[in-house]
Amino acid sequence: MGRHPVSRLVAVSNRISVPRRGTAPGGLAVGVLAAMKARGGLWFGWSGDLVDGDPMDPELTVRGRTTYATIDLRQNDHELYYMGFCNGALWPLFHYFLDASRYKDEQYDAYKRVNRQFAGKLWPLLEPDDIIWIHDYHLIPLARELRSRGVTNPIGFFLHIPFPHVEVLRALPVYGELMGDLMHFDLVGLQTRRDLDSFHSAARELWGPEALIEDGSINTAGRRTQAGVYPIGVDVDGVQQESIESQDKQAVKRVRALAGVFGRSRVIGVDRLDYSKGLLERFEAYERFLETYPENLNRVSYLQIAPHSRGDIRAYAEIRAQLEQASGRTNGHFADLDWTPIRYLNRNFPHDVLMGLMRQSQVCLVTPVRDGMNLVAKEFIAAQDPDDPGMLVLSTLAGAAAELTQALLVNPNDIRGVAHAIQQALIMPLGERRERHHQMLETLRTNDIYAWHTRFVDDLVESRHYQR
Repeated sequence: MGRHPVSRLVAVSNRISVPRRGTAPGGLAVGVLAAMKARGGLWFGWSGDLVDGDPMDPELTVRGRTTYATIDLRQNDHELYYMGFCNGALWPLFHYFLDASRYKDEQYDAYKRVNRQFAGKLWPLLEPDDIIWIHDYHLIPLARELRSRGVTNPIGFFLHIPFPHVEVLRALPVYGELMGDLMHFDLVGLQTRRDLDSFHSAARELWGPEALIEDGSINTAGRRTQAGVYPIGVDVDGVQQESIESQDKQAVKRVRALAGVFGRSRVIGVDRLDYSKGLLERFEAYERFLETYPENLNRVSYLQIAPHSRGDIRAYAEIRAQLEQASGRTNGHFADLDWTPIRYLNRNFPHDVLMGLMRQSQVCLVTPVRDGMNLVAKEFIAAQDPDDPGMLVLSTLAGAAAELTQALLVNPNDIRGVAHAIQQALIMPLGERRERHHQMLETLRTNDIYAWHTRFVDDLVESRHYQR
């Protein structure tokens, strides 16, 4: 089966991001928005609103070539499905935080129930030639639910977070059911080769080595599910343009002026407030950097932007308090009358402002203790002035490390190693910085956001060849 010339792309995700100014969308929203902008189609998902009774039919909003179809969720279902199973069980487990993962039957029941609701509301909107692309861990059972309603369209799944090895995954009582759900997709996309290997480890455990086909697909009960690596990228030219044009923004000019007066270098970090991002370890490493290399006192400032994330989950409230304590300790120890070592901001900034701040920064710290890809690392490279680029300090446990091998790669738990990498980034000769940046920029252009969604959708359509 070839690609149908008028096939409509139907994207499905837990939340929908209708484009609006003043916010910086996350990796999933960036990717889906790029695909919808390029192809047009339907984007289906939760509106963000909660109701007490039965949700109404989808509300349709048209923006350009994209129709946004949103549904509400019941208050209790959201608590159990989203706050419970998705972010209390799956998120920590998939990021290798076994101690933080909590499984409860009623939460898993709600997870399946919401996926049935999604299927029931989406199904009437589908057309025979649609290509269906489902996103992330919230909706793993959705293909099974659609198949049970007779949907035969190509259905693909992309996981935006890591896929854990079976030795971790099997701590979840229902991991076999979730793997079975994934077998109802025609194509499963993952961020890195390590994630694909982990996916295969679970398939091998459940169905034996004979289920794995030489091309990486999985054959179960006569149905073949393709699986592949599709590293999500960024719009390189778009990020570069934003980073240049935003230099005239008032917020960017203020920060630039402050650095210029005192001749200080800036280290920047931009992360969602989450325990997977390694922020506590990073703050400790920056404190160690100041202790170990005192020549940087009053000469280097660290700006950490970490907008609130899932603030009503206890673990996130705790990490926020710990970060405030850590930054306060460092500032109390090292600050001077005209110098604050760490500026820690819990607020959102427009995407173009963030890109402008990155362009002004000499070092970017991207040090998650586990991450699916991390687009901040890629955006920092794209935002740089190629004549005088800043340097990226990148965790080996982020998916981006598989591509950005010319960054200064660190283990985020190695406090002394991260501190040394900050110093190395600051003193690196211009010629070496240019060469490293050039190589990383070439990689970004090869695997940009357009290559990501084009490859996936083309392979999804092609994968139908393998079905009965």
